[in-house]
Amino acid sequence: MIDLRLLRDDPDRVRASQRARGEDVDTVDALISADERSRSSSVRFDQLRSEQKQLGKLIPKAAGDEKAALLAKAGELSAAVKAADAEQDEAAAETQRLLRTLGNLVHPDVPVGGEEDFTVLETLGERRDFEAEGFTPRDHLELGQLLGAIDVERGAKVSGSRFYYLTGVGALLELALVNAAIAQATEAGLTPMLTPALVKPQAMEGTGFLGQAAENVYHLEQDDLYLVGTSEVPLAAYHMDEIIEAKRLPLRYAGFSPCFRREAGTYGKDTRGIFRVHQFDKVEMFSFVAPEEAQAEHQRLLEWEKQWLTGLGLPFQVIDVATGDLGASASRKFDCEAWIPTQGKFRELTSASNCDEFQARRLSVRMRDGKHVRPLATLNGTLCAVPRTIVALLENHQQPDGSVWVPEVLRPYLGGRAVLEPVAR
Repeated sequence: MIDLRLLRDDPDRVRASQRARGEDVDTVDALISADERSRSSSVRFDQLRSEQKQLGKLIPKAAGDEKAALLAKAGELSAAVKAADAEQDEAAAETQRLLRTLGNLVHPDVPVGGEEDFTVLETLGERRDFEAEGFTPRDHLELGQLLGAIDVERGAKVSGSRFYYLTGVGALLELALVNAAIAQATEAGLTPMLTPALVKPQAMEGTGFLGQAAENVYHLEQDDLYLVGTSEVPLAAYHMDEIIEAKRLPLRYAGFSPCFRREAGTYGKDTRGIFRVHQFDKVEMFSFVAPEEAQAEHQRLLEWEKQWLTGLGLPFQVIDVATGDLGASASRKFDCEAWIPTQGKFRELTSASNCDEFQARRLSVRMRDGKHVRPLATLNGTLCAVPRTIVALLENHQQPDGSVWVPEVLRPYLGGRAVLEPVAR
């Protein structure tokens, strides 16, 4: 959540951020009103309590009519104190409720607009000219079937649409990607983590996934637990309700977990193959840093993502995501989009988000800097979302006979093989 002091000092900045996100600006005014009511009722409660205490000292010393009058006054004060206390609690609760509906303040350099209004920051790698090479590229599903690597028919039979099996070299390719990604992250100094796939409501809500993203979250009502859509959630909550000494920062983790998403609102979109699915595995980077280091850390996460995609030999572009597509927690987000030949466009493979103090405030993760305790900053960055990475690898590295070239970074994890060959049918 944002800092209430910032709202009090500069409400126009908060209104501008809400407007840029395409969110309700009236929420800001409702929050200001609730906050003023909370503070004024708190002052009134303190005044009444003080008066009540003073009166309490007078009653034992009084007698007769004076004592009766004081007792009557005490009864009135008691009722007023209870009413002020209730009003204080109600206003404070309303302030917190409204505060949690506000998205993070967007960075001033973020392009304003919706999903298509991003800014391309750079384009890396070379796109192949399949026409010049003399063949029409196959899509990832056809290649996956030729390689005996992907089975969506049985995935649908067993679990429904948007589920799949990775078989044979498909399963080996996933394990190779995960191992190579964890190896890169570990070499960069991140601590590898295997994280829970189920979390409590405070972890999911604290990271900002029960607001606008709630429709894509799976909830187990009987247990009141949520299936995570990214290991960002358990990684962010790892230090929930803790104070971290400044000398320990930065703390950097690389979490591997299964991820689950309903993909609500995507009916008829990316239905072929494994690009948009309900369950997948992912390696996610996560950083806890001092707020003044957040922008530099954001660039560092992006550079690690670029290193990863370059090592896989994929052509890709880096975009500055527009305000309306940021998600509630991020103040700024960079996506790396790989070229998908059969779609003729770039598609998101990784993203790196700077959440500043937004998640830390919600999760009560703070740092102790000398005598001062304050919220720290959190950042997250996808290193490898496995199915989408397989899609990009198969399509960009395919050969005319349906075989697929293996990038050198993955070969040690695939028994040294340089090519994935079609299986005999």
